[in-house]
Amino acid sequence: MRAEARDVFQLALMEINREETRRRVGQELERARIYKMVGFVRRETQQTPSYEPRYHGATNTTSNQIENVAIFNVDTEARLKQSYDRVNAALRGLSRMEKDIINMRYLDEEDVQDFSVYNELALSERSYYRRKSRALYKMAFAMCLEVYVGEETA
Repeated sequence: MRAEARDVFQLALMEINREETRRRVGQELERARIYKMVGFVRRETQQTPSYEPRYHGATNTTSNQIENVAIFNVDTEARLKQSYDRVNAALRGLSRMEKDIINMRYLDEEDVQDFSVYNELALSERSYYRRKSRALYKMAFAMCLEVYVGEETA
């Protein structure tokens, strides 16, 4: 048996930590919703920097506030955009009904409850929860967010 096939076989035998997997997918969906609604709010420097050298005693280092803010802005915006794109790519792999459930419940508005979604989609409660669960697990595997029993949480 090849090493790749063995690894896939071992993963199939491992049990998924459902709670942690759902938590991770929920965090990713929340991050995507905020990015979709607000975008990225850039940090700004608190004061105009002084252009004369300022020595800090024994450390011989000076802080560069503008550099730190610029690095934060670029890195954070890129990370949020990448996260948003991952969610959209995972959504493309879902059925139409599953997309509607995820969009209505997690991505469109902040405080939408499950009963509102399944009433609006004309689904029974049981059918709604089955489809929602299936959609969340499909997204977890598409975004590589699944957690197996015995793994450390990140």
